[in-house]
Amino acid sequence: MSILITNIKELIQVRDTNVTIVKGSDMKTLPVIKNAYLFIEHDTIVEYGSMDDYQDIDADEVIDATGKVVMPSWCDSHTHIVYAGNRVREFVDRINGLSYEEIANNGGGILNSAEKLQNTSEEELYQQSLKRLNEVIKLGTGTVEIKSGYGLTVDAELKMLRVIKRLKRESLAFIKPTLLGAHAVPKEYSNNKSAYVDLVVNELIPKATEEHLAEYIDVFCEKGYFDLDDTEKILKAGVAHGLKPKIHVNQFNAFGGVALGVKYDALSVDHLEEMNKEDIEALKNSNTMPVALPSCSYFLSIPYTPARQMIDAGLPLALATDYNPGSTPSGNMNFVVSTACIKMKMTPEEAINAATINGAYAMGLSNMYGSICRGKKANVIITKEIPNYQFIPYAFGENLIDEVIINGIRLD
Repeated sequence: MSILITNIKELIQVRDTNVTIVKGSDMKTLPVIKNAYLFIEHDTIVEYGSMDDYQDIDADEVIDATGKVVMPSWCDSHTHIVYAGNRVREFVDRINGLSYEEIANNGGGILNSAEKLQNTSEEELYQQSLKRLNEVIKLGTGTVEIKSGYGLTVDAELKMLRVIKRLKRESLAFIKPTLLGAHAVPKEYSNNKSAYVDLVVNELIPKATEEHLAEYIDVFCEKGYFDLDDTEKILKAGVAHGLKPKIHVNQFNAFGGVALGVKYDALSVDHLEEMNKEDIEALKNSNTMPVALPSCSYFLSIPYTPARQMIDAGLPLALATDYNPGSTPSGNMNFVVSTACIKMKMTPEEAINAATINGAYAMGLSNMYGSICRGKKANVIITKEIPNYQFIPYAFGENLIDEVIINGIRLD
């Protein structure tokens, strides 16, 4: 199967060489070809250019994109799509004045989701998660990381990872699985957190890797959850079993977790609503991608990641949804990009770079995804007729997507 897209108003994120990360001031640059064409063969981008230089190409399907923007699909590097039920009750509790921490202390939060998931069959969990995944694909997401973390027992965490593996096998989207056994301390270990850390290290990590269920190891490094010593112990065990670190850090407090992530060459450090000079210095000259989750800040009414400060310091930045039932019940990357521009003062160019190339980097996928580049995978968004690509974050309440192509396949 081959697809030719012609008369594209703006073909954006075009890279003649395979750029895999964009940092600092370079994030303000977003390469564009106006009045362009794009040729896809099988699952690969083969050719593109200006219609002025176009010569006849024999394709199975031709799409006329007059007035439309074409771009790489979104790369969402931080999600918790596999979960059971919802937490609408806690949403109302927050409106009535309870804090995230108070809800958790009352038995809500992650522990609430864990109890629901433990009592949900693997098949039902798969069906619920598949529905969410298909919805985000229609919204333009072509690559996605999915974490465990709502099981909090060895059996339930493995159940989540098996569901993720099945989604990876049966979905068009490219999925990266992450083991987040250390997402919260289960009720039965509330007075013996070290015993739960030992369970994660000595039983959960070995079983997950033995069954080839995860590629990354993650920890919620935060006060009241897992401290620096806990986090280091879990990261060490993950690395010893061939898992690459990716950690939740600095959501509510900054106390050295970013530097610890860099020490273990974490692929990404995510959340970063609270940042200090030491954190920014730790990220400089590292291979670790900082990831902001603006939908979480929006939903919880907490500070936003200081994107301007970080980018102006020369750092890269990625954007992701944090799709989960408690703090971000949305996987809409279009909203994430808009919120980054509106609330974090990122330019449209910076936000799109953060949600494509840098998002792919945060999953270890930017060699094959995240830009319009010859030889890369054909994951493409075609918008409706819009004035220009800046209109995408501007019109934050509209669904501007006309069509999505994943691995060279047009979605119905």
